[in-house]
Amino acid sequence: MKAMMLTVVLCLVWTIPAWSEMVVKPVVYSIDGEAYEGVLVFNAALSDVRPGVVMVPNWMGPSEQSIEKAARVAGEAYVVFMIDMYGQHIRPTNTEEAAAAAGKVRSDREVMRKRVNAGLRTFKGLTDQAPLDASRMAAIGFCFGGGTVLELARSGTELNGVVSFHGNLDTPDTADAENIATKVLVLHGADDPLVPDQQVMTFIQEMRDAKVDWQLIHYGGAVHSFTDPYAAMPGTAEYHPVVAQRAFAAMEHFFDELFHHP
Repeated sequence: MKAMMLTVVLCLVWTIPAWSEMVVKPVVYSIDGEAYEGVLVFNAALSDVRPGVVMVPNWMGPSEQSIEKAARVAGEAYVVFMIDMYGQHIRPTNTEEAAAAAGKVRSDREVMRKRVNAGLRTFKGLTDQAPLDASRMAAIGFCFGGGTVLELARSGTELNGVVSFHGNLDTPDTADAENIATKVLVLHGADDPLVPDQQVMTFIQEMRDAKVDWQLIHYGGAVHSFTDPYAAMPGTAEYHPVVAQRAFAAMEHFFDELFHHP
């Protein structure tokens, strides 16, 4: 299985239970009569009920690489549901296709919010398929997915927290931050050319004006996609193993606050 072959690449960031213990289950659901296919991931060796983490992948959508990441996030602590933002039959195979698919969603934030909220609702209904505590929920996203979970928060959805990894921070109407009813953690590469400093400053002001419970961590020397071992655009989108480890540690600390020390 390809995922087994790729485990070594990410071992500096996480360790995970044996792949034989991980359930990786496709889940088909509907939005406005159209089929979408997410992926449910959890450790079947454990029987205890766990918090849920909605995961929005990068612009490539659900893929073997994103399933790998979902399994590592799940580990022994969470049930993860990787949602589908494009539709069951749209699976980009290259950056051009990914840019077109992501651009279409990003250009209509109401559609983006509708799809991510539908994925969350679907996840909450899967308690009969996974050891899921649907009363404890967080959302995480990477790149395109990071911007998506921030839009989930701006839509007013109540959940424990959202985490954006090297995501876009812009939104058409910053006043929508008044709707945020969750804690926000943004993990940002300080040298990311795709999210310029002005966008960062506008986001900071947006959070301040709306009095959101927010955190923003700048990682020096990191650009876009710093958690992605397959990112290979030096100076633009590039894996940074040390920063990736720091960022996931920050996520775990945040989750510990959300779920264990309210």
